[in-house]
Formats: sequence, structure tokens, C-alpha cells
Amino acid sequence: MMHEAIGVPACFSTGEKLPDDQASIAHSPQSLAMSVYRTEIAKQSRLVTITWCKNLLLHGLSVSVDGPDGDHHYHCKVELKPWYFWRKQGSKHFTVDGKTVDVVWDLKAAKFNGEVEPQSDYYIAIVSEEEVVLVVGDLKKDAFRKTGCRPALNDPVLVSRKVHMFGKKKFSTRIKFHEREKSHEISVECRGNGVINKGDFDGFSPEMEIRIDGEIASRVKHLQWKFRGNELIDVNKRRVEVYWDVHDWLFASGLRNAMFLFKPSSSSSSSSSTSSMLSTDGDDHASEENHNLHGLPELCLFLYAWKVE
Repeated sequence: MMHEAIGVPACFSTGEKLPDDQASIAHSPQSLAMSVYRTEIAKQSRLVTITWCKNLLLHGLSVSVDGPDGDHHYHCKVELKPWYFWRKQGSKHFTVDGKTVDVVWDLKAAKFNGEVEPQSDYYIAIVSEEEVVLVVGDLKKDAFRKTGCRPALNDPVLVSRKVHMFGKKKFSTRIKFHEREKSHEISVECRGNGVINKGDFDGFSPEMEIRIDGEIASRVKHLQWKFRGNELIDVNKRRVEVYWDVHDWLFASGLRNAMFLFKPSSSSSSSSSTSSMLSTDGDDHASEENHNLHGLPELCLFLYAWKVE
């Protein structure tokens, strides 16, 4: 079977489980970008997860829809083949509570710019009961024209993003903390006079910088003593809580990751509940919708930075 011969990433395995655990990532190193949206399908509010995976052999997309109580997943895998064999335009469908859900995509001209997910010139549309309940990408007009369906009355909401990436020192991604705002580049970088390796600091004190759009938002010195912590930073006049756990970067061996959570701050947010979200690897983050003081939904970013030598 081709699946066994080329080592299909966890997100394209024959099971229905998405790659939501660190063990599967470590076993088959792969960059991953997962976006969770809330929208209405089959007359109920549901979570839709769009996942992109990429490793040396494969580059692909999967879509899943949660059941109303979150304990069942309806799953659609766009392809299991290497990138150059893909049908870069097409559609698939599956059934959710007796209702047909169509996934329509056009990636012919998609520009990835070295990222795991497209950055421009593409769309992925999800259609239910003759309504486009979710469309991702910048070619939204093309999506409506292709499907021949109207937009849903209720706009979908981006609840959270989870990103796994690999690097030596610097890790960066882009995020919108609110749909009406511009996106920001968030980068995390280890700094020091040497390479952090298995807790041997060789006379230097490692530190970490967090930058927003190239500007330093936080610098953590003596990282060997402050490998877990949190801080408030400013992102375009918005207060954002940052939680980090970089213990394995400093004291573990082999392929190891650090975890970061970026979450808009509000008076109702709880430090203990947010720390719990980080310590459980964000498994329940899809249901943790965050709202600002005006009731507008905001999202959380979970960043998993895998350090390679």
C-alpha cells in the first residue's frame, strides 16, 4: 500500500483522528497549521477544522466537522498523494446528520511562499443546504461563483489556530486576533552565545525574544530559570497575554518542542484557566471561545516550536 511505503503523515492516516497530539508530530516530523471555525451546519452550531500538513514527501489538506456535542467527527481528506499528483481544483462531499456537506477547492494558482498553507490566490469553500457556510482564502468571489450558492446568513467565526513548525532558533507565523484587524507577524527566537543543548549552557545564559511585526515585545533573560511563565505584551494597542513553556528546549534531548499561547487579554480572563489550556497542549482550545469587552469574538494562537539541530 502506498500509505505504508511513503509514511503518510498522521493527518492523512486512514483513521479519523487529526494530528492533535505531539507524539504523532514527533514520530513523523511535519509542519502543520490548523484553523478552527465555528459555523452553522445541519441546523446546529459546529466547529470546522481545516488542517494543512507538510513534510518532505507530502503536502496536503484535511477538513473535519465536529458533532453537536464534540464527541464525533465527520472527516474529509482532500488527497493522500504527493503534491505534484494532486487535483488542484475539485470537490468532495460527506454527510453530517443526514445533510450533504460539500468541500470545494481551487489551488491551481495558490502561492505558498514557503509556508505550509497558501498565502494568496486560492479558496476552500464548505457548502451546506445551498449556503456557503465557510470560505477560506482570498478568492471568495470565485468560490461563490463556482458553487452557485449564497453566503450563509451567520458569518463563521475563527476560534483558534494551532501551528507546529520546525527550526533551529527562530520561529514565526502570522495571526489576526480579530477578523476586522490586520494580521501581525509573531516571531520567537532563542538567543545566546551558543546553542542550547540538553541543559548544558556552557557558561552562557540563554534568553528568548518575542517580536511583533519585527519589534521586540518581550525579552526573557536567564531562560534556564524562567522556562515557564507569562507576560502581557502590546499588539497594535491591544493587550495580549503570552504564556510559554520552553522546558524541553533546554533540558530534553532529540527532537523537542516549546509551547506558546497568545491570547487577547480581558478582565474576565483567568490566568489559571489559560495556563491549564497550555498545560493540556490546547486539546480543548477549540471550545474556548474568547470575547472582548464588546462581545466580539477573538481567537487564541497555539504555537508549537520544534527545535532541530
